[in-house]
Amino acid sequence: MIPLQYHAQMLLDDRRMGAFRTAIGRVVGPGMRVLELGAGTGVLAHFAVRAGAASVIAVERELSVYQAASRALAAHGDDVTVVHADARAFTPPPVVDVVVCEMLHVGLLRERQVEVIGAFLDSYAGPPPVFLPCATIQAVQPVSQDFTFYGYTVAAPLFQDPSAAQPRTVELAAPTIFQSFFYGAGSLPSICAADVRFTVARDGVLNAVRMITKNLLTEEPSPVEWLMNYLVVPLPAATTVTAGDTVRIRFAYRPGDEIPELMSTLHAEVLSPARSG
Repeated sequence: MIPLQYHAQMLLDDRRMGAFRTAIGRVVGPGMRVLELGAGTGVLAHFAVRAGAASVIAVERELSVYQAASRALAAHGDDVTVVHADARAFTPPPVVDVVVCEMLHVGLLRERQVEVIGAFLDSYAGPPPVFLPCATIQAVQPVSQDFTFYGYTVAAPLFQDPSAAQPRTVELAAPTIFQSFFYGAGSLPSICAADVRFTVARDGVLNAVRMITKNLLTEEPSPVEWLMNYLVVPLPAATTVTAGDTVRIRFAYRPGDEIPELMSTLHAEVLSPARSG
């Protein structure tokens, strides 16, 4: 469960808020029936009302967040049915035009996006809705990360703003996609796993990987993308690498697992170019 103060931080994320407002404005139209799973403060339901939706249902499990959303939506005069329930156990109405679900964390870690949408698909028998986001793309990148702070070194996971310069991070190779899927097409992933090889672009010390998650909010012809904050995860041991080396990175965890689950399966192996084939 995400406490209210963290939802307030999400409201300050201009990249997130601007992308969702634009996407909802493009997807939701007059007369549509919208279901939001994991309503948070209710701001996305508010966008749906402003876009002309005829019916908006917003489901939120955390009591204090549900109460805050209910008060805020009422204060704005928004006609939204706010339901205090676990989105995984909520029975959807017979017909839904748009499903909004932003229960996302970089790497699909911690939050229950995949589980919640899977539960919706299991219980919904109506015509296929539009999902927003409609797809998730995941990538991983080997990096050299400075984990020393005021003379104190501690290798701990950290988040990065993708729009800001990161002088503490040296990119040792370009990111590689290890997973991509659409929420409304076929089965959802039961595991987030990578077994990827990179060609090192510069000499350095490989001591971490950077997890990159981009969500496609709307498809062509008007795509809207949301690149989440990066997550830098330290490796169990640092290794010196040379340009031209091949690096193999492996990990596997379930969507919704905590960050330590990723760390416990994270392995990096350095191969010489002669052995990389």
